Amino acid sequence: MASEVSHILWFQDLRPEARSLVGSKNASLGEMMREGLRVPSGFALTTLAYDAFIENAGLRPRIHTALGGLDPEDTGAVEAISRGLRAEIERATLPRSVAEELRLSYAVLAEEACTPTPPVAVRSSGTAEDMAGASFAGQQDTYLWVQGVESLASHTLRCWSSLFTPQAISYRARMGYPPEAVSMSVGVQRMVDARVAGVMFTVNPLNGDPSKIVIEASWGLGLSVVGGEVTPDDYWVDKVTLGVIRRNVCRKATKYVRDPAGGGVSVVAVPEPAQAVPCLTDGEVIELARLGKALEVVCGSARDIEWAIDEVLPSPDNVLLLQCRPETIWSRRRAEPLVAPKATGIDYVLGAMLGPPPRKAE
Repeated sequence: MASEVSHILWFQDLRPEARSLVGSKNASLGEMMREGLRVPSGFALTTLAYDAFIENAGLRPRIHTALGGLDPEDTGAVEAISRGLRAEIERATLPRSVAEELRLSYAVLAEEACTPTPPVAVRSSGTAEDMAGASFAGQQDTYLWVQGVESLASHTLRCWSSLFTPQAISYRARMGYPPEAVSMSVGVQRMVDARVAGVMFTVNPLNGDPSKIVIEASWGLGLSVVGGEVTPDDYWVDKVTLGVIRRNVCRKATKYVRDPAGGGVSVVAVPEPAQAVPCLTDGEVIELARLGKALEVVCGSARDIEWAIDEVLPSPDNVLLLQCRPETIWSRRRAEPLVAPKATGIDYVLGAMLGPPPRKAE
């Protein structure tokens, strides 16, 4: 008798061949954990769970009919279809087998955290994200500080429904992807009670210089940095020496924190004395850069990383990596030599010191 299909894979058990089941975002978390990098624990609901849900709810013919032959430039039609599909998905229920696996897996996180309702981040991980020639990253939803198995189930449905935002529907139609070509995994990851969070690029995002790491940081959860709601502090690190070579400290007036009353997160004012204070120490900057450099070596290309520093954990265990994706601007451009052919020895030294020459306008 065949064993039942498992709809959940733990991050630490993910292998490269599981990418089609868990999407790029979750697969990257598994890769980081295999290399011993600090990542909050969690698991992925695979695309098999999504497929089981769509079949159980009888939604596949509805999706195919709604999206087949859609004109992506017809904004009104796209928005109406999006509203209808999202509402149907979010009022449906999980298949019994998926709901039970979700409950049991959440209970494992609860035991690990020593609390019955550990807060988690619920992140979409589409199977088409970061594909060559197209990038779906950022088009689907993420929910932070979700607590309780019922809330986890409803936010899973909301993640799945975000496959059908107007932006996502239009983009896939313009790229020529048929309705059935895209699926979704959902990552469930223990929340970091972040004192500071932000993003890190293992290449200079302004000019593609691979010898620099750039870190952007602000108080609280990383939503304010990712969403562009504050001007974050930025720290520049030499990738070879891991020395901090530049820092810009900005006024950071607001931050995202846990909402103890309504659940989820809310925006609050940063106390005036802290607004213009650097939110990272040099030691934290260097530890972040060390992790970013190690991750770039593991992945073999420049990375765009989301990170957080836990409020409670001791250093350096409080510096945690949350997400990782390929850097998609400079890493896709043709590499140019630092110095011209037949250059002299001093040219090579100067080239290594100064970085790549300015690029011609394209």
